[in-house]
Parts: sequence; C-alpha cells; structure tokens
Amino acid sequence: MASAPMKQTPASPPLETIEQRFRRLAAVWERAVGHLSSMTAASNHPAYQEIISLGQEVVPLLLRDLEENETHWFLALRQITGANPIPQSAAGDIPKMVQAWLRWAKDNDYQW
Repeated sequence: MASAPMKQTPASPPLETIEQRFRRLAAVWERAVGHLSSMTAASNHPAYQEIISLGQEVVPLLLRDLEENETHWFLALRQITGANPIPQSAAGDIPKMVQAWLRWAKDNDYQW
C-alpha cells in the first residue's frame, strides 16, 4: 500500500517587530488618508487604530516620527498615554503642538 505524500506546511512569515509593524501601518495609513483634511476621519482609519492598539511600546516610534516629520500622531499619543500636553494657545499650530509633546515626553523620561 502506497502512502500519501506528506504536504509540507508553508513556513510562517517571520514575526514583525513593533517598529516594522508601526512602519507598515503608518505607510498604509498615510496612503489612505493623505488627501483628507479631517484628522477625525484620518484617526478613525483602521491602520491608525491598530497603531494605537500597539500601546506604550509604540510611543517612542510615534515621538520620533512626530519630531522628524511632524506626522499627526497627537490623538494616538493622547489615547495611549492619557496625556494632553498641548496648551489651548497652541491648538492648530503643528510646530507648537509637536514641541509640546516632545517637551512632555522628555519630562516623562521617554527616549526615542
């Protein structure tokens, strides 16, 4: 009696690091919402929400991208950290909003 050939299970793809996952999701998000003017709509995108779900581990990556590119991670940072360091006087002024978050992060011992 001949035995049936064994099927080989395809190798599992290697697990992504947090940084790889963040970069992939950020690229998906930016492509999908780059044309939107509403940050509310942009922050509701599934990739943005998945970035938020990465939790505290992703905060240094958000801060680095915020510092280097002024990417709108304000809502994600607020939801993950529970902080809102942007003074009312800086609302809508992206460079000042970035500086408020970076100052807060340094004051709270974040490194990125």
